[in-house]
Amino acid sequence: MTSTPVSFVAAPHSGASALPRPSPLAVVAMLVAAAIALPVLVVLQNVFTPSQGTWSHLAQTVLGDYVLNSLLLMAGVAVGVIFGGVLTAWITTMCRFPGRRIFEWALLLPMAMPAYVMAYAYTDLLQFSGPLQTALREFMGWQGLGGQHRLPDVRSLGGAVLMFSLVLYPYVYLLARAAFLEQSDSMLEMARVSGYSPWGTFLHVALPLARPGIVAGTSLALMETLADFGTVSYFGVQTFTTGIYRAWFSLGDHTAAAQLSAALLGFVFLVLLIERVTRARASFYSNSQRKQLRNVYQLRGVWMPLAVVFCAIPVVFGFLLPAGIMLHMALTTGDAQFGARYVQLTFNTVTLAALTATLAVFLALAVGYAARSGSAVVRAANRVAGLGYAVPGAVIAVGVLIPITRLDHALAAVITSITGSHPGLLLTGGVAALVYAYLVRFFAVSLQAVDAGLSKITPNMDSAARSLGLGPAATLARVHAPMLWRSALAAGLLVFVDVMKELPATFVMRPFNFDTLAVQAYNLASDERLAEASTAALTIVAVGLVPLIALARMILDPHRVSGKSR
Repeated sequence: MTSTPVSFVAAPHSGASALPRPSPLAVVAMLVAAAIALPVLVVLQNVFTPSQGTWSHLAQTVLGDYVLNSLLLMAGVAVGVIFGGVLTAWITTMCRFPGRRIFEWALLLPMAMPAYVMAYAYTDLLQFSGPLQTALREFMGWQGLGGQHRLPDVRSLGGAVLMFSLVLYPYVYLLARAAFLEQSDSMLEMARVSGYSPWGTFLHVALPLARPGIVAGTSLALMETLADFGTVSYFGVQTFTTGIYRAWFSLGDHTAAAQLSAALLGFVFLVLLIERVTRARASFYSNSQRKQLRNVYQLRGVWMPLAVVFCAIPVVFGFLLPAGIMLHMALTTGDAQFGARYVQLTFNTVTLAALTATLAVFLALAVGYAARSGSAVVRAANRVAGLGYAVPGAVIAVGVLIPITRLDHALAAVITSITGSHPGLLLTGGVAALVYAYLVRFFAVSLQAVDAGLSKITPNMDSAARSLGLGPAATLARVHAPMLWRSALAAGLLVFVDVMKELPATFVMRPFNFDTLAVQAYNLASDERLAEASTAALTIVAVGLVPLIALARMILDPHRVSGKSR
């Protein structure tokens, strides 16, 4: 049976043809798309607005550093995540060695570690007064503070590249491993018959087939790199995100901040364009229906311990070591205000994350289901609503604060003219504005999860519900929602964890005297109080582990892909 569009309901006939009346779900989809697009439009609208002389000052002093550092960060992180993610994905997919099943999901653990938390941990370990250099001086008998007896400073551009590579390589690992699992077993067998060695098969067959997934994962990692504020700010690396914050708060020039945000958006759109062009040119297909790979390599001799060591390095240095450092600091000299202050910080963080996750799931259900209608307008709204994740949090903060500040001043002028007293700022610095920024930033995460669940439900159920007299909203509530609870739960958990870790928008937009765990960790670390920052940082990591491990075990098990159990 062929389904019929459900998102538009015809208006009652009144003697003449009438335009179709949009359903409530279609209206929600278009409103959400408009809300997602608003911050970007506000930022772009300020590109050609004259600033207070700040832009010319930035162009003459630090703008070149912003561009150069951003390019170097992107290049370094791209190399790091591709090298680490692709090789570990190939080893755990195509090779058999002791511990492979553990590494399949353990290699995703660094995703629970925010880059700024890792920066704090490695700074404590590697700084001149840290335990590593102190032990080296005692062991080697080095004396004095000469530069010849120092390790390279981790708080540098190279250190930032290392932090991002360790945290973000799982994006490439996840998508590359999925691509390797989807490849035809017969293609790999033909490569062997053609005389290719295992290394040759990887380079000439498997790698080209997995290129779209690798490029997509690298693009996600680069967008996260461009969006970061905590790591680059703590390491003293001048990028666009640090410049946006400085222009807004230190220089007080909102227009210059918006112009820097527009420049940062240019880098993001460049990454998206490269990813889209690369994907469009990729034309590798597999006609095999068999997903379980049988022709794998049993590692023996020296290759077996090499595979274990290579897979263990990113897990150890990307999660176990920094988590252990933070745990040691938290248990020995952690936050002295662990009591009431810490409870308040945790409550603020969890409340914001839970509220945002709940709203994101409900809106994603409405927008995702409305997109099933086949309406071009609603489908376009669905695509716009999914673009928020590509917009850095600092850009969203500027795009939200500018119109809210103007609205606040207008409301204050009206109230002052009526009452004779100035009411102050009513919307700026409120929780509602912060939650709105979170929704703009992370709504795409929940929408993607819900869309994946909806794609598994046959459209015939819509026709059956419609034949029983149910409208689109009632069909979603009574038919689809009970079937989508797993996807909705996954979407909520992902948004919850992302909001827990988010720093740039929170740091810029949080209400007065309203901090979160991420802000607390950053403020303490900025004051060189790393031991106290460890308590808040470790809590963020711990909360992110539970959903990450559960999702990793479901996603990465190759026998689940093939429909078989171990």
